[in-house]
Amino acid sequence: MENIDWRNLPFGYIKTDYNVRCYYRNGQWGELEISSSEQVSMHIAATCLHYGQESFEGMKAFCGKDGKIRVFRCADNARRMQASAACIKMQEPPVELFVEAVKKAILLNRRFVPPYESGASLYIRPLLIGTGAAVGVKPADEYLFMVFVTPVGPYFKTGFKPVNVMITRDSDRAAPLGTGHVKVGGNYAASLPAAEQAQKAGYATSLYLDAKEKKYIDECGPANFFGIKNNTYVTPQSHSILPSITNNSLMTLAKELGIKVEQRPVEATELSTFEETGECGTAAVITPIGKIFDPQTNVTYRYGEEAGPVSTKLYHLLRAIQYGDEPDTHNWVTII
Repeated sequence: MENIDWRNLPFGYIKTDYNVRCYYRNGQWGELEISSSEQVSMHIAATCLHYGQESFEGMKAFCGKDGKIRVFRCADNARRMQASAACIKMQEPPVELFVEAVKKAILLNRRFVPPYESGASLYIRPLLIGTGAAVGVKPADEYLFMVFVTPVGPYFKTGFKPVNVMITRDSDRAAPLGTGHVKVGGNYAASLPAAEQAQKAGYATSLYLDAKEKKYIDECGPANFFGIKNNTYVTPQSHSILPSITNNSLMTLAKELGIKVEQRPVEATELSTFEETGECGTAAVITPIGKIFDPQTNVTYRYGEEAGPVSTKLYHLLRAIQYGDEPDTHNWVTII
C-alpha cells in the first residue's frame, strides 16, 4: 500500500476492500458471502437496534519476518462469541464458520496487512447481530454474522508506555449476575460515561470496582487488570469480568517463566502492595499503568514511569509468539 504510513497508523477504522457475511435464516446458516459494501441493510424492527442483541470479538493478524500471516487464538475467540450469543439468546455461529470467515476476510484484504516490525497489525472484527424483526421483547429469528478488518496502530499513542487511570465508584460497567462475563455491546455503552469522566480529568481510562460492594477490582476500562508482587501475577476473578484471551495467555506464559499466578477477588486496598500494575487485552496486549488515582480517598498509587520488568518480559514474549519469532508451543497461532 503506497499511501499508508504504517508506523503512524491510529487505532481506528480505515476502509479495506472486502468483508465477509453469513446469514442465519429459516433455522440454518447460509453460505459465506463476500461484500465490498461498508453498509448493512436491515429491518427497522431488528432486535439488535431495539433490544441489544449484539456481540463482537476483537482479534489481530500479524505479518511475520518470514512473510507469513498469523492469527492469534482464533478458535478461542469463536468459542467466546458462542458464549456471548448463548447469554443473550442469539444463534451461535459454528466455530468452523467463524474461523473460515476470519481466514477469508484476511486473504481478501491481504494488501492491508501491515509489514513486519511496522508497529501496526490487521485488526479483525467479527460481529453478530439480530436482524429479525420483533416489536415485543424476544430473540430474533434471523441473524447476521460478519467479519471486517482494518489496519491499526497502537491502542494508546504512547505504545508500550505506562498510562494513568482513575478509580470510579459512581458508575457500574455490569451487574454482578448480568452480562459482564460476555462480550456484548451494552457493557461498552455502559462504560462510556466513566471513561469520559476519567479522560476529562486527565486519565487514560477508569478502573472499575465491583458493582455490589465497591470493594473489589473489576475491569480496567475495556480490559482486564493485573498486578505483580512477590514474583506473583495477580488478576481479579469475578462473574462480571470478561474472560480475556490475552490475560489467559499471559497467565500461561507467567507460569512457564516461574511466576506464580493467582486469579482471585482482589480488594482495592491491595493496590498499595503491587510492584507493577497493568491492563491487558487484544488491542494493546499489555498497557502498563504508571499510577492509579482514587478520588474518594485522594490517594495516588504509583508504579513508575517505565514498564516494570515482569510486564516487559511477558509483553515481548507474547508478541514474539504472535509474530512467529518464538515457538508456538501451545498451538495458539493459525497461519493463513
